[in-house]
Amino acid sequence: MILAPAMPADAPAIANILSGWNAATPWMPRVHSRQSEKGFAALLVARGWTTVARSGGRVTGFLSRDEAEIHALYVAPHARGSGVGKALLDRAKATQMRLSLFTFARNEPAQRFYLREGFTEAYRTDGSGNDEGLPDIRYDWRRAA
Repeated sequence: MILAPAMPADAPAIANILSGWNAATPWMPRVHSRQSEKGFAALLVARGWTTVARSGGRVTGFLSRDEAEIHALYVAPHARGSGVGKALLDRAKATQMRLSLFTFARNEPAQRFYLREGFTEAYRTDGSGNDEGLPDIRYDWRRAA
């Protein structure tokens, strides 16, 4: 596995991973069009926020963050459970003293992952602050002193 800054040519693969997760998650409402997801992926790359994991030349996952705020961490279905998400998160941890993110309250696998990786729950919301209108949880991580 190779971790590297995302290039504009990676945006379609990033959009496919994101769109695939949305489509495969029954409780996730489809609030953005496929075209909108492509534009969002391109924006994450253009801002320089995104690191991709590649295996065999294919993008297998990505993490997008602005300084300490993680905006997205997704792994392709075939690569889940193989350490891609942890490798991407470890790369982010290596460059920051603290990290924060939101995950949906219904996304129990993500919650288990973040807790296992040393994040702690900061607070919960009713979902009024996200596009999907779903309750979410704010998680924080701080490097040990």
